[in-house]
Amino acid sequence: MNDRCTRDRSPGVFVPNRNRRRAAMGCAALVALLSAPVALAAPASATTTAPVVDFNGDGFADLGISAPYATVSGVDYAGYLSVVYGSSAGADTAHPELITRATPGVPGDVTQYDDFGRWTAARDLDGDGYTDLVASGYETPVVLWGSAQGLSGGTALPSTTYQAAAGDINGDGHADLVAAVGGALEVRFGPFTRAGVPVSTDRLAFDEDDGPQDFAVGDVTGDGKDDVVTQHGFEEMQYKSRLWKGTSTGLSRTFKSSGYYTVGGIIADVDKDGHGDFIARDVSNVSETMAYEPGDIRVVYGSASGFSTRTKKINQETAGVPGVGESGNGDTVYGDQFGYSLAAGDVTGDGYPDVAVGVPGEGIGSHREAGAVVLLKGGPSGLTGTGAQAFNQSTSGVPGASEEGDHFGTSVLLADVNANHRADLAVGTPAEDGTYEDSGAVWLLRGSKTGLTTTSIASFGPSTLHVPEQGSRFGTDFTR
Repeated sequence: MNDRCTRDRSPGVFVPNRNRRRAAMGCAALVALLSAPVALAAPASATTTAPVVDFNGDGFADLGISAPYATVSGVDYAGYLSVVYGSSAGADTAHPELITRATPGVPGDVTQYDDFGRWTAARDLDGDGYTDLVASGYETPVVLWGSAQGLSGGTALPSTTYQAAAGDINGDGHADLVAAVGGALEVRFGPFTRAGVPVSTDRLAFDEDDGPQDFAVGDVTGDGKDDVVTQHGFEEMQYKSRLWKGTSTGLSRTFKSSGYYTVGGIIADVDKDGHGDFIARDVSNVSETMAYEPGDIRVVYGSASGFSTRTKKINQETAGVPGVGESGNGDTVYGDQFGYSLAAGDVTGDGYPDVAVGVPGEGIGSHREAGAVVLLKGGPSGLTGTGAQAFNQSTSGVPGASEEGDHFGTSVLLADVNANHRADLAVGTPAEDGTYEDSGAVWLLRGSKTGLTTTSIASFGPSTLHVPEQGSRFGTDFTR
């Protein structure tokens, strides 16, 4: 393993990879941050009321699943996206769509170390009623356009960007794209033309070595304009996260600190008071030991003025939360990493967003780092441990078996795949072995009135979908 690095869109974490090229932002932080169990991505952002990702407009949420390490057309680490469409029966694994640089209409060439599909964002960018997909690796980012037949065609986006998230920053009802470009954030205002051109662009620049590691998009203030929360760090040091308000002309030029050192994060109104709440992994200001920690998440509640003083820390010692937080040994054994991945959605249909928490370092029985997922329920009091649920591959009814190093829960997504008004939980486990090592797999647990259920669980990997399998790390991330 060499000293080159990749920046994953996981909770602000940097990890080494074999023969990787440097990403745009924060690569110097690698020196101190061996802080993830595997080189995987986790959720980037979620809006206060997340729109349905529905590429074919049939009302069922669709899954975009990243496999950035896959070999495509004989080229290793080229990467692909697999789209599994939703239906009344759940995930329609019989009719998947494979998207690579070799797919007709997709700009660019299949290139080694592109990692195509590593970063994605979804929203109706051209305003035609179908969700569009922004996908990128280390080469040119592209937009794939939604239609009644699903995703088709593609347009190259101007300028290089490795990470993007969608929202409505100026509150005009059109989707905007927030993109990391060099050390800056660009807001590209919609609607976009089919040439990928926005109406206008706003650029928020940062000082050298202070560019955001990661960012989340959502309406914290409740004014109808999405805000952006950025996370920052340099080398082994982590900085406090910052809220940049959305305005009619773009992002504000002043920020409000959350007061906490956090990485990753989502925005969801878990107490349904009209203000988005920021939920992220809570860390110390020194990040180099992050991988070996039990893990905590921090909820910073929103208000009309931005971040409020109301906050809560939740971990596996919190009343009602299953499991016990365990640390690693600072060498070869990772900690539980509660909060490594996060996703929000209303699982029970009561109107309050719930939060799925990935715990990929959780030991199950004698199996170290087998991984688990915990569901925390939202309600009038906000996010608590009351009624929390936990699932792993040893849970009765869950297909498969817990094995050392699986890292079940490395990525999570809550989406209503069968359109029954209750979010379902998709769990990505890129280190799962199939026919080959690290093929990866996804589990889909259904939502119900009482929470997640093990009834009618779907599980599938590359072999099920007839897509490239060997070492692909299928399930590295989900499109949202």
